[in-house]
Amino acid sequence: MPPARFPVIVGPTASGKSALAVEVALALEARGLPRGEVVSADAFQVYRGMDIGTAKPTPDERRGVAHHLIDLVEPDDPEPFTLRRWLTVANELIDGLRARGITPVVVGGTHLYVKALLDGLFEGPGEDAGLRAELRAMDPAARRRELERTDPAAAARIHPNDERRTIRALEVYRLTGRPISEHQSQWDRAPRPDALLVALEWPTDLLNQRINARVREMMRRGLLDEVRTLAPRLGPQAREALGYKQLLAHLAGGMTLDEAVEAIKIETRRFAKNQRTWLRRLRETPGSAWLDAHAHTPAKIAQTVVKTMLAP
Repeated sequence: MPPARFPVIVGPTASGKSALAVEVALALEARGLPRGEVVSADAFQVYRGMDIGTAKPTPDERRGVAHHLIDLVEPDDPEPFTLRRWLTVANELIDGLRARGITPVVVGGTHLYVKALLDGLFEGPGEDAGLRAELRAMDPAARRRELERTDPAAAARIHPNDERRTIRALEVYRLTGRPISEHQSQWDRAPRPDALLVALEWPTDLLNQRINARVREMMRRGLLDEVRTLAPRLGPQAREALGYKQLLAHLAGGMTLDEAVEAIKIETRRFAKNQRTWLRRLRETPGSAWLDAHAHTPAKIAQTVVKTMLAP
């Protein structure tokens, strides 16, 4: 029989989540338990071809462990890959794996996906094309001021350059008269009982070193060539991915390559800071495991995760 609970691994970018997910799957099998298979909860790994910049695990890094919910759609897919779309597919997949006696090992840095998986989906108003066009046409500084005035909580977690989420937050406010952060309090109910939240924690200075090293390694592996090849096929959503956005600006003549690489490092560190804000919101999840990732190897941490999964 598979364990009663399956792990949902979260943590800031470059914290070692993907490596840990594989180690957990292998540790289950080593104990004679039903094998684990990885389920990605990443908003950009769903795009085919966006491999290096999204830190998609290579075949060697997967070590024979099946990975799901990556390479689902083309980067120019005209239909936006929404939270609801991911959640529908993820729940069906997880339930199907468990019905077959396989342990899902969910992992990802898109903590909004994780929050929805654990606690359900915020039911907001549908898209209003006319309103979105109006908001998109606004001066960015004025749009940001409106968000800060109407929804300070959302403004605190949405980066000033994140046009898509800013527009959505303002759209919800204008359509409902209530801030999106207030609507999202609807999520605060009992978490999914068969999920074990596992969070990796790192000291900020060490994590920043890992982020800088990861960006250098991505460039060494050919991220610039990947972006150059994909550029004609990157849709509006895919173009916003970290690394791709900055290198597209370089290819368009907006900055030098060195400036683009430095911008990737800065924006990735800022993204990790935003992720830590999400993690603070998840800390109240009952029964969750918060692990000091820098003090142990992924294999050692995986043993702790499996023991926690099996605990009564």
